[in-house]
Amino acid sequence: MSQRRRRSLALLTSGVLALPLLAGCGAGDDEGGPAAAGQDIAATTRDKVKDGGVLRWAVDSMPGTLNAFQADADTTTNRIAGAVLPQLFVLDGKGRPVANPDYLEKAEVVEREPKQVVLYKLNQQAVWSDGREIGAADFVSQWRALNGKDSAYWTARNAGYDRIEKIERGKTDLEVKVTFVRPYADWRSLFSPLYPKQVTGTPESFNEGARGALKVTAGPFGLGAIDKKTGTASLTRNPRWWGSPAKLDTLVLTAVPRSERPAALAAGKLDLAEIDRTGADRIALARRDAAKADGAHGPAASVTAAQATLSWALAFGLDEDKAKEAQATRQKHAESVKRYAEEQGALRGFTVRKSLEPAYTQLAMNGASGPLADERVRRAVARALDRQALADIVLKPLGLPAKPVGSHLALAGQQAYADNSDALGGQDPQASQALLADAGWRRGGKITEPAGAKAGSEASKETDDSKTPSVPAAGPGTGNDGLYIVGQDDGRNGDGQPDGQPDGEIVDADAFAAEGRSGQSHPSPVLAPAPFADLQEQHLRAQAEAQSQADAANAVDDGKRSPALDAETAAEPADPAKASPAPAPAKQAVRTSGNMLAKDGKPLALRFVLPAGPGSEALRTVGERIAQMLHKVGVQTELVKVADESFFKDHIASGQYDLALYSWPATAYPATDARPIFAKPEPAADGSLLVEQNYTRVGTDHIDQLFDQALGELDEAASRDLMRKADARIWATAGSIPLYQRPELVAVKPGLTNAGAFGLGAPRYQDIGWKKPAQAAKDKNAKN
Repeated sequence: MSQRRRRSLALLTSGVLALPLLAGCGAGDDEGGPAAAGQDIAATTRDKVKDGGVLRWAVDSMPGTLNAFQADADTTTNRIAGAVLPQLFVLDGKGRPVANPDYLEKAEVVEREPKQVVLYKLNQQAVWSDGREIGAADFVSQWRALNGKDSAYWTARNAGYDRIEKIERGKTDLEVKVTFVRPYADWRSLFSPLYPKQVTGTPESFNEGARGALKVTAGPFGLGAIDKKTGTASLTRNPRWWGSPAKLDTLVLTAVPRSERPAALAAGKLDLAEIDRTGADRIALARRDAAKADGAHGPAASVTAAQATLSWALAFGLDEDKAKEAQATRQKHAESVKRYAEEQGALRGFTVRKSLEPAYTQLAMNGASGPLADERVRRAVARALDRQALADIVLKPLGLPAKPVGSHLALAGQQAYADNSDALGGQDPQASQALLADAGWRRGGKITEPAGAKAGSEASKETDDSKTPSVPAAGPGTGNDGLYIVGQDDGRNGDGQPDGQPDGEIVDADAFAAEGRSGQSHPSPVLAPAPFADLQEQHLRAQAEAQSQADAANAVDDGKRSPALDAETAAEPADPAKASPAPAPAKQAVRTSGNMLAKDGKPLALRFVLPAGPGSEALRTVGERIAQMLHKVGVQTELVKVADESFFKDHIASGQYDLALYSWPATAYPATDARPIFAKPEPAADGSLLVEQNYTRVGTDHIDQLFDQALGELDEAASRDLMRKADARIWATAGSIPLYQRPELVAVKPGLTNAGAFGLGAPRYQDIGWKKPAQAAKDKNAKN
């Protein structure tokens, strides 16, 4: 695994940790415009938040490691790191990096020639929990662990650290001087989090010492007990913290699957939890109905009048066995209805805070082979889409801003953001059809298929692969509208790829990049298959071969034999000597494509892979609407629903798809973090493609060059301009089409302040707490 890919893997498997707006954003504050949606956290000044209390906060799972630089670090790892370790630069409410005054007095580039030099001036009060000052020794130790020169360190990423030449003490112990061998524009991404030298000093302590414990910390909270049996990790107020003290006594991170969170909230096991659309709807219904058990929704609503009558008849019928079974079923149903009503009564007190996540959902097109290897076809697919309508489907019902995302590399509010979608063009069915015609696809074309092949609607009907046997995943799926954990070890459902399908060439999109890009120069508004999968694939191939032989032997055409064919067979000589020298070729079924497109005897049909699990309903709705849009321009789609645990590994990462919907997180450092996602794939020695995280397999040398130039450009405005040019070219190649920013829905217990839907920001942990009662606040103000 390349180091660039590891860096982006770590980004995807982690939440972006940030704090509210701090001073010192620097030049270009107006670039990127406002964020599409602000934070919804019930922001409250500290004097109105009471001291003490416990907060139970839902997480997806307990951390596999507490070392954020290891491959199995996850969102819980990074949430803990954000609360207990130094973060030198944090993201404000618009997703922009700013210096954190709790640790830094100043950090700036003090020299550019002959080499880049960054000087850090540390907060003189900043100390580790063992009393030692945070200093140059910690910087040096982390650099040596992460620069990639010592393979004994099990690191997941070294981006940026590999460009450092040396680190030394400045004029005082509070100054750290970092000299780079090559310029690095994203230097602010380094040393966040910063681990103590006790963790990074040796390979042994780095690899194993911080997996289950952190003995030395330096944040508003310290690490308490991690109990994997109960699924909880406790963070306690740090008595050595020099900044504003944490309002909470204890922060308990509690592992609860998203589907179970409404029940856990109702049972009092959680105070704060990110939820899906289903959970948000339950809370909205609870508040609307005031816990009335009228059967309008929930378990009672799933039973029809006919079913209720039949159940009653069986329960009180003459057949004793059926009566007992029906009575038991009715009892379970009654208990379920009662439990649901009780939960709704408890949920009515919660509120749902809403914003937009720092991530966007995209339509990915696999450009390695098949029709989508032709850039004209990819562009045609893109121009058939009404991106506004797709954003409306997901965001409007939630009352969130529904504006399509205009960049692959940043989100609205971030300084690198600019809407570069004009490089491709908006929805235009006529332009789409013209591109398809130019690529040779015609309506009413002849379609020649092997004997026995199914035609018409049966060839493009919706299928559901999620019900095939699969190996259980090593960890829980996200179940969260298509943001899947890339690199997670999971099972496979055996959805095989036909033999003989080459990876194909990556089309150089530079020839097309200039089209429609007059505004480009200025800112504008694989993994190895599981053994089970191999066995399953062998069985499928064996079945296909047997069926093929049977079809050839019987000369079957769509399962029917014509009288002429029967007569021809009967007239064949039985004596082999009288037989013809060579068998006649298999007959081909010839038909026309009608209103759909065809070329070289084949229809333009694309395999559209979607996750089948709970929590992805909106994603599937969007996929179905996209299929309708493509049908209007003559493109057939086969909607294939696959198990969540195999969606990425067995379909996206391995290239077993034509179209797919999934999400990427936003980053404040696109030159570093986004490059592996859009880098041009390179051929490996075995003939396969090394794609890093570019699962569309589409890229150009020019895009790579723009990333490299931006990464080494220390003029921040010039670096952002290079990123915008790269984004315009990414749009022009039409490998992926950003659709909408993902919704963020968070259930919050009454009285909780400074927490909820953080949007492009993230928690300021020391400010989270429970609001003071109104009278107590008045009394305190009166005394003052």
